[in-house]
Amino acid sequence: MKKTYRIEVDCANCANKMEEAARKTAGVKNAVVNFMTLKMIVEFEDGADIQAVMQQVRKSCKKVESDCEVYL
Repeated sequence: MKKTYRIEVDCANCANKMEEAARKTAGVKNAVVNFMTLKMIVEFEDGADIQAVMQQVRKSCKKVESDCEVYL
């Protein structure tokens, strides 16, 4: 399953860091961050708890870029 989330990030490099962090999160099959549209598309692994996974994605993104935001 894929879901799209609105994000707030200051630069393209930060968006790349967020994308990498999201991809490394357990339960995420793939993630793409588009800096131009300020959106993150997350593809979840089968059977993943989407809410719990997205909380972890948010935490992971905050670790690499503290002033970013992922709107759940």
